[in-house]
Amino acid sequence: MAEQDKNNHEHHDEHGDHENHENHGDHENHGGHEDHQGHHAHMVKDFRRRFWISLVLTVPILVLAPLLQELLGLTGTLGFPGDSFVQFGLATVVFFYGGWPFLKGLVDELRGKQPGMMTLIGVAIIVAYTYSSAVVFGLPGKVFFWELASLIVVMLLGHWIEMRSVMGASGALEELVKMMPSEAHRLMDNGKTEDVPVSELEKGDRVVIKPGEKVPIDGIVVEGHTSVNEAMLTGESALVEKQKDDEVIGGAVNGESSITIEVRKTGDETYLSQVVDMVKKAQESRSRSQDLADRAALWLTIIALTVGFATLGIWLMIGKEFVFSLERMVTVMVITCPHALGLAVPLVVAVSTSLAAGRGLLIRDRSAFERARNLNAIIFDKTGTLTEGRFGVSDVVALEDRDRGEILRLAASIESRSEHPIARGILDQAGEDNIDFPDPREFKAIAGKGAQGEVDGEHVKVVSPGYLSENSIDVENTEISDLAEEGKTVVYVLVDEKPVGAVALADIIREESRQAIRQLKEQGIEVMMLTGDARAVARWVARELELDDYFAEVLPEAKAAKVREVKDRGRIVAMVGDGVNDAPALVEAHVGVAIGAGTDVAIEAADIVLVRSDPRDTVAIVNLAGATYQKMVQNLWWATGYNVVAIPLAAGVLYPVGFLLPPAVGALVMSISTVIVAVNAKLLGRA
Repeated sequence: MAEQDKNNHEHHDEHGDHENHENHGDHENHGGHEDHQGHHAHMVKDFRRRFWISLVLTVPILVLAPLLQELLGLTGTLGFPGDSFVQFGLATVVFFYGGWPFLKGLVDELRGKQPGMMTLIGVAIIVAYTYSSAVVFGLPGKVFFWELASLIVVMLLGHWIEMRSVMGASGALEELVKMMPSEAHRLMDNGKTEDVPVSELEKGDRVVIKPGEKVPIDGIVVEGHTSVNEAMLTGESALVEKQKDDEVIGGAVNGESSITIEVRKTGDETYLSQVVDMVKKAQESRSRSQDLADRAALWLTIIALTVGFATLGIWLMIGKEFVFSLERMVTVMVITCPHALGLAVPLVVAVSTSLAAGRGLLIRDRSAFERARNLNAIIFDKTGTLTEGRFGVSDVVALEDRDRGEILRLAASIESRSEHPIARGILDQAGEDNIDFPDPREFKAIAGKGAQGEVDGEHVKVVSPGYLSENSIDVENTEISDLAEEGKTVVYVLVDEKPVGAVALADIIREESRQAIRQLKEQGIEVMMLTGDARAVARWVARELELDDYFAEVLPEAKAAKVREVKDRGRIVAMVGDGVNDAPALVEAHVGVAIGAGTDVAIEAADIVLVRSDPRDTVAIVNLAGATYQKMVQNLWWATGYNVVAIPLAAGVLYPVGFLLPPAVGALVMSISTVIVAVNAKLLGRA
């Protein structure tokens, strides 16, 4: 947000302390963020106060304005001797008090050699006030203090509304900070607890977290068993069980039981601090659309000043009085103010970044995020990305007169005594299928080949293909042969040395992967896979997921070359991987996406981090990037397009037919455009 704040609000802050916006490093006590939030709140209150005071003072200025009295047919009835000096006094207060943010902004912009919106407003009100004051003290002409006052009031109102919109857009980021408790129950050596500020916790401290309390800091469970709600952090709605040696994230809500954790991360190392930092940096990062908006604003400033003074000169040359000509110039400068343009892109950026964070998409590079809308090829890493990264049962083949459930029951019984990954996979599947199995009797491991035991009076073995070869046991079954050719690990179930079935295990494909790939292909995006696994395994996964292409047996250092190969086909490529051994490929891709982040979100190679480890979030990236770009384009068109009509009207092209655009109406039109841009950006949340 700091970059955005400097671009759009530097002129708002009469205290000149915008450099403090950059200082958000203190995540330990979040003081920097609280200062940031407090500073914005102060600015909103300041503009509100200036608006109401200026509005009250503007009412008598309007009542005493000769032009308004003439329009209302009240000439001579409301005036009194010296009323022009009363107008001058009231207008002076409005000019210096209400107009101070604009006057200071003008000086700041000229000092920074970046004339913009504040330059236009500042010049307009200075010209109006100086000329009217001169008339009061003897210069022939007409005063238009009422235009000056109404212009300032309308501009203050527009800025007040705009700043409230900006605060609302960044509210999600501030809410992240508010999630953290301020105190923790630190466990002392005597077994008692003491309440201490979270900022005082150090690595190695032990903290007790009671049911319903928020986890104060990142750590690892050393005692207790509970479930926690991490929805606000990761977007995962289901409760997550936590027991000894499991990691917990600061900000999660503890469930039904007390637990004791050991502090592992403090300050800027914590998950939440890294999330906040990522969101902040993304909001600060420049984008092509933002640069385009800034260039357009500069040109609009040049056009406004040029057309404004040209309007003054032309009207004077054709014989109109100076007051009339000056009013046209002021109106041109007011209505051409690039305020909506300056807000068009940054506000969309703020809203989209907050939306993304709420959906578990942490954007680290805005330009890469913008490129995501043009993606036409996405390459996924296999293990842990498209698959669960765990060994699980993919197929059960029954032989003889046995059925699938019986084969799994016999295998689970024998494997219940083993710690091998194959055993865990079989037991997990039996649990998912609600298959009950007895404890085996006379269990015995077969070194390097499997295990055996007695199940319900039958002598059962669960063995590898090597055992069958050594003992000359033949199994003629096409389905089992196909499973082996797919690169799956196949174990056989024997009863009394006779094969009765087989269980195939593989890295389980995520169900979410199927949905994600289907949705991406519906959008015309090619989906590919990159893996170091054997070709047979890769071929099976590719076939199961109906991938467009795959690369197998690729070493980590060669992954970047494969991404480059796809880019050379003319594709806009995203690489989705675990962010560690895929780092070179993530950097090589147009958009690098790290999945499986867990609590380690500081993955430097990635442009975007998927907190939930869900491949479907790649679809969310593409959709949100497209919706964000559409909002940017809409806002840029609105912020610049209305000037095509407004500038000629402000210059007075319709004067011959009796229509003139007053400065106050010009200010209102400009402010309305600002509000429309802000509302349109907020509507991104409904996209």
